[in-house]
Amino acid sequence: MKTIKGPAIFLAQFAGGEAPFNNWATITRWAADCRYAGVQVPSWDARLIDLALAAESKDYCDTFKGVAAENGVQVTELSTHLQGQLVAVHPAYDTAFDGFAHPSVRGNSRARQEWAVDQVVMALRASRNLGLKAMASFSGALAWPYVYPWPQRPAGLIETAFDELARRWRPLLDEADACGVDICFEIHPGEDLFDGTTFELFLDRVQGHVRANMLYDPSHYVLQHLDYLEHIDIYHDRIRMFHVKDAELNPTGRQGVYSGYAPWVARAGRFRSPGDGQVDFSAIFSKLTAHGFNGWAVVEWECCLKHPEDGARDGAAFVRNHIIRVTEKAFDDFAGSGADEAANRRMLGI
Repeated sequence: MKTIKGPAIFLAQFAGGEAPFNNWATITRWAADCRYAGVQVPSWDARLIDLALAAESKDYCDTFKGVAAENGVQVTELSTHLQGQLVAVHPAYDTAFDGFAHPSVRGNSRARQEWAVDQVVMALRASRNLGLKAMASFSGALAWPYVYPWPQRPAGLIETAFDELARRWRPLLDEADACGVDICFEIHPGEDLFDGTTFELFLDRVQGHVRANMLYDPSHYVLQHLDYLEHIDIYHDRIRMFHVKDAELNPTGRQGVYSGYAPWVARAGRFRSPGDGQVDFSAIFSKLTAHGFNGWAVVEWECCLKHPEDGARDGAAFVRNHIIRVTEKAFDDFAGSGADEAANRRMLGI
């Protein structure tokens, strides 16, 4: 067993144009003031990191880490959620996702994909230069528009989609292996990897690649009505990252899992700040600890009610209260009588 590291916070929802959220020095100082020990960095945000320089320069990365350390936090991982999304985009989402890309490639799906692949490669190399062992991402989606089988899906459609998804990601997984970095796909509706079954479809096609792993976020499982505790038992060997995000699903006579296109505050399923929803985090921390999870507990603030800065401060305390410092001895050691092979045989009557 290992003690989970934390608390850390994902900075994507906080980075912005106003101080202290508009540069690396001040946002890390703010995170430390909120009593975080680590920060997860959105690699697409140039206000926080120069990704191209980080991919090339160990000196830059040492300075980057040094600023964080001086302010009292560690860099836990880089995130390529937005770039990973663009590795595989169904044409139905071309317009919706175009804004994730650099302006020079918008409106050109092939150029946008090439840009996204290059971004993921740079983030992997930057992770290596930063001494990080995992990187967060989305898988992107080709099959997602067909998630509900009406009309019935033609034979082979999903298999072809996952074949292509694996073809696009396999070189990136190989690059990740060369860098010594796990790619941790956040299992998330809207991505082709949205539950355990779809993760397995992908894993089979990349021949169980050692660098294809999971970012575990129970909020997305609550909203799918998926057993998020059994999920840990099944996939603990592949869970390398952990987002602490809460959610609630309160179906009514009018709406359920799909929530009727309602705004977040009026949805049957909605995200909440840690401790304000239905996720049993005590059980999650217990299972992850028992299975030897060796990563960080990273708060991802997404809440339809609570102010983000309040959610951040509350989240740090919430994680600290849930991290289990593992024991170095058995609770009943005081009653141990000692034994040897001869004594054991006598006790068994043999």
